[in-house]
Amino acid sequence: MDERQILPLVFVFNEQQSQRLDKFLVDCLPELSRSRIQNLIKHGQVLINGAVPRKAGQVLEGQAVVQVHLPPPEPSGLIPEAIPLEIVFENDDLLVVNKPAGMVVHPAAGHHGGTLVHAALAHAPEMEGIGGEQRPGVVHRLDKNTSGLILLAKNDRAHRWLQDQFRLRKIQKIYLALVDGCPPTPKGRIEAPIGRDLKVRKKMAVVAPDKGRSAISEYLTLETFAAHTLLDVHPVTGRTHQIRLHLAYLGCPVAGDTVYGKRHSSIPLERHFLHAARITVRLLDSKLPTTFDAPLPPELAQLLDQLRSKAGWPS
Repeated sequence: MDERQILPLVFVFNEQQSQRLDKFLVDCLPELSRSRIQNLIKHGQVLINGAVPRKAGQVLEGQAVVQVHLPPPEPSGLIPEAIPLEIVFENDDLLVVNKPAGMVVHPAAGHHGGTLVHAALAHAPEMEGIGGEQRPGVVHRLDKNTSGLILLAKNDRAHRWLQDQFRLRKIQKIYLALVDGCPPTPKGRIEAPIGRDLKVRKKMAVVAPDKGRSAISEYLTLETFAAHTLLDVHPVTGRTHQIRLHLAYLGCPVAGDTVYGKRHSSIPLERHFLHAARITVRLLDSKLPTTFDAPLPPELAQLLDQLRSKAGWPS
């Protein structure tokens, strides 16, 4: 076992300017996320001059000795499953996976096995406990029936890095969405707050500004068909079901989305037509961003070819 998980880590604060305890420890322990550090403080794993701090935001002034008792990551209890993954990129910090439609990202009610997390743990066992959560390595999600690119952190330092990149909106995601009908303008920006649906708690909804969180999406028309439109969608924020909600709010729901769109699907597929096609992220210790791409899965590409053929496009 790593000695760091047995003996307390000791840091000396001796600065002219005061600083929050959690911020000081984030700088001292860059491999840990801020939420994990705050959790350690909350559970009495941090001492200031031998005393338990009142709160994570307690201010350090003058000179202080800070001790951190860092327990080993708690086992998630998840059993790795050798499910094949399409890995687009991998290094010591990061997995970029092209998730198929139908795969749930992490365990939840009704989905206790067969998730992306189960598969990732079989591929990279060192991810166990990353982030101090029951969702090892997860920093963002894709809906079950949305395919495409998703990032997974392989260590705490990468987990914190990716969380910060998302928080600061430095990671850019581009989705391809086939919608029913067409948007009111060829390109546009949707600003509509999102919150929990008050009638159906499992759903989200566009709500009043004081009832939800700010949500912004941008879109661009790529192709127009008789009853559908292919859009390039950039979610500026990352709210649950954001793209599906925003496009439905605009009057052109994602084709095949029977939750927020038409009750009966307008396309002959058992999924909605939404694919995370591109993601741009700056990797750890890299000065320039890197872009990853995932082509449309065969069922979506074939459907597009059928629509183009009906529209009289040359094959």
